[in-house]
Amino acid sequence: MLLRGIGTIAGLAVTGALCAGYVSGHWTLPDGVPAKASSSLALAPISLGNPSAASGPETTGPKSPFAVGRAPDAPVPVVEHRFPVREGDTLATVLERAGVAGAEARAAIQAFSKKHNPRYIRSGQELRVRYQPAAADDQHRAARPGDFAGFAFRPAYDSQVEVARTEADGFTARIVATNLERQVARAEGHIDSSLYVAGKKAGLTSQTLVELIRAFSWDVDFQRGIRRGDSFELMFNYVLNEDGRIVRSDEILFAALTLSGKRRAIYRLDGKDGAFEYFDVKGHSAQKALMRTPIDGARLSSGFGKRRHPILGYTKMHRGVDFAAPTGTPIYAAGNGVIDFAGRKGGYGKYIRIRHNGTYSTAYAHMSRYGRGMRTGRRVRQGQIIGYVGTTGRSTGPHLHYEIMRNGRQLNPMRLKMPSGRKLIGNELVRFHALRKALDKRYQQLPKGRALVAQNKN
Repeated sequence: MLLRGIGTIAGLAVTGALCAGYVSGHWTLPDGVPAKASSSLALAPISLGNPSAASGPETTGPKSPFAVGRAPDAPVPVVEHRFPVREGDTLATVLERAGVAGAEARAAIQAFSKKHNPRYIRSGQELRVRYQPAAADDQHRAARPGDFAGFAFRPAYDSQVEVARTEADGFTARIVATNLERQVARAEGHIDSSLYVAGKKAGLTSQTLVELIRAFSWDVDFQRGIRRGDSFELMFNYVLNEDGRIVRSDEILFAALTLSGKRRAIYRLDGKDGAFEYFDVKGHSAQKALMRTPIDGARLSSGFGKRRHPILGYTKMHRGVDFAAPTGTPIYAAGNGVIDFAGRKGGYGKYIRIRHNGTYSTAYAHMSRYGRGMRTGRRVRQGQIIGYVGTTGRSTGPHLHYEIMRNGRQLNPMRLKMPSGRKLIGNELVRFHALRKALDKRYQQLPKGRALVAQNKN
């Protein structure tokens, strides 16, 4: 009886110790290594919080970063947290927000800069910062913060830069290709209110619609040229990443707009240098020498001709067109050429003039700021950002004042017959017609219906 009583008391004591260990969140593994019952990871900065108690950065990886009973030579688990790049952020400020120590952050950035310029990270992108959870502290019986293990950044849809800690406690970087799947889709629709609404109804992404508008922007006035009853047809490539999400959908193979009963079709022709152009059914480039509207998403707020000046108060000839748009909206070079003036110019405010050839020039006024590297003598290409919408000079609100000059005389950009682009000849024309027939056949074979559904990213 005495022995049985001693055994019972000892058993109760062991059970009590185990229960106390469970309540405190710790117990001891057979090999003497303490482990923690909690599934959360205490990161270095308190501001990140505890994922099980408060909302914070998006976390991926195993629910428990502590590998209980893990084999001695098994890889240490890694926990990944996503940190969005905010307006005004640098790579250093994002890593600081992620709780990375200054010396480690500098070493990681130095490794990263060998593969990608840190200055080129943009708002809306994200860093996926990786941590290796530390073992529990046996002395203080509390989890230590996770150790910074590196980060991943995706500068383009088809690749990412990965920075990882080395065995020598430094950092190395490499570029890793993304697993992608390319698909082709067909879409068509009738326009009841706008091309954008009709395109969305047909399952197009915003990216596809922007490219469609750009492809036709040399010929079509999208402010006034689209009417109820018009229609569109489209065949394009889209790219899925390993998660099945659309990461690119702006590669248009064929498109047609039927406006006021007149059908205009264009086809994509890739060049040997990786560039491409759109051509009509006759092999004439859809891209004119000059763009009619060198800005996206703007409203025509003032036309060409005599008007009562909003500031001066008297009737004055308006020798250009105005496009109202929010401050900071990009302004594009209307054609290839050389900047022959960049600076302040009286009532024009911040102003750029581009000479395209011996006949044509274009001018852009009231900018808030110039594009990177834009200065007199700089050669620019069509579609390149040369500045941003503002309200400098004599201006009542943010807008672009745009002029086209032929032999120094200002003309109405909305009525001017734009100088044509190149025409295919010889073997290039033969190749194009063969491609056009193949694309027409492929388009007819594709199923009708919504182009993209669940995977639509934007």
